[in-house]
Amino acid sequence: MLHQIRPEEHGPLGEPMVNAVQSCVHCGFCLAACPTYRELGQEMDTPRGRIVLMKQVLEGALPLAEVLPHVDRCLGCLACEPACPSGVQYRDLLSSFRAIAEKKRSRPFMERVRRWLVSATLPYPARFRIAAWIGRFAREFAPIFPKAIRPMLDLIPARVPPWQTWPEISPARGPRRARVALLAGCAQQVLAPDINTATIEVLTRNGVEVVIPPAQGCCGALAWHVGDLGSAQAFARRNLGAFPDDVDAIVTNAAGCGSGLHEYHLILAGTELADAAEKFRHRVCDAAVFLSRLGSLTPFPDGGKVQRIACHDACHLLNAQGIRNEPRKLLRSIPGATIVDLPDPHLCCGSAGTYNMDQPEIAASLGAARARTIAETGADVVATGNIGCLTQLTLHLARSHSPIPVRHTMQILRDAYRETPNPIPFSTSPPRAP
Repeated sequence: MLHQIRPEEHGPLGEPMVNAVQSCVHCGFCLAACPTYRELGQEMDTPRGRIVLMKQVLEGALPLAEVLPHVDRCLGCLACEPACPSGVQYRDLLSSFRAIAEKKRSRPFMERVRRWLVSATLPYPARFRIAAWIGRFAREFAPIFPKAIRPMLDLIPARVPPWQTWPEISPARGPRRARVALLAGCAQQVLAPDINTATIEVLTRNGVEVVIPPAQGCCGALAWHVGDLGSAQAFARRNLGAFPDDVDAIVTNAAGCGSGLHEYHLILAGTELADAAEKFRHRVCDAAVFLSRLGSLTPFPDGGKVQRIACHDACHLLNAQGIRNEPRKLLRSIPGATIVDLPDPHLCCGSAGTYNMDQPEIAASLGAARARTIAETGADVVATGNIGCLTQLTLHLARSHSPIPVRHTMQILRDAYRETPNPIPFSTSPPRAP
């Protein structure tokens, strides 16, 4: 019974978990929205099924080991939340449960090695750049590596873009309308640094001064979503101290990072920074949302180019933050642009942080499915708002031999502003022979 769950036994994360469990009425509306249910067809691999399983572990009625495979297969895409008529905050349960479970579980040796490699490199741009260069050469010998390591090599780009840096302050062009602090991200700085360059250019063109706090670090979302609470808290503490108070917003251009910053109140629950984390998260705003709220933007030059733009909704924009209309509104303001919506926009592309390394088979199936729907649109370009989605979609479009490029929304806007666009393409591994 529900009263058998004792929140106090699970620390500050106990109460949010119990609230999520108690909110679920087991109606099943989440099943149709769940990507893993579509892939696997099992009740235990649905949000409803996982809630029941996690509840039974918290009550002591089921051993943790029986539940972990099903919890591990969850993407954390949160497509279940908009579909839920009862308003279950599934995110409060999933990440908190993983944080508690991580302290009690045992993992195979190579899985521990892979997780260590990811946690030691991905959140640190300088380290990750070195790892990416090494990985490009190691990929040629992928068959000799353990199976647990190969998915990491598949995701390393065929070309690592040149290093880019940005001034601590980029002044607004013309009268200043706002001042923001930009989260520079970690993996994005290595895989597609031009996204930050484009974001800064679009913001400054529209009268926004952009500050990049030099002491900032990884948002902590990757660690939080895989149950590494200690690392997530360390990153959150660093960012709370790094970002200034005298800005109108803390702007993000990666859906996963923005969602992670919005969860600082959970990550730092029960600590002396809990109140500060609560205030911090309400200052976080996606770049597309911030630009939309500014009102009238600097007009785009009318180059007469007709462009079909397919919009891929990143899960942690659409499902986690409820952001859908703002990117489309901005893209529609480009002369000659036509927006194409994809079917089942709530379905995850399979990236989901480190999911495509942790669950490569499911991730590959979801990525291939999304690539097919994109190819069927006949679009000239795909717009997305998350570096993970950009990586995943580029990889699977290449594998399906589709020429459609994937660009961040801010890059498309920046290129539209330039009379002579000079886009920096993003590339991943070339398609492997079957």
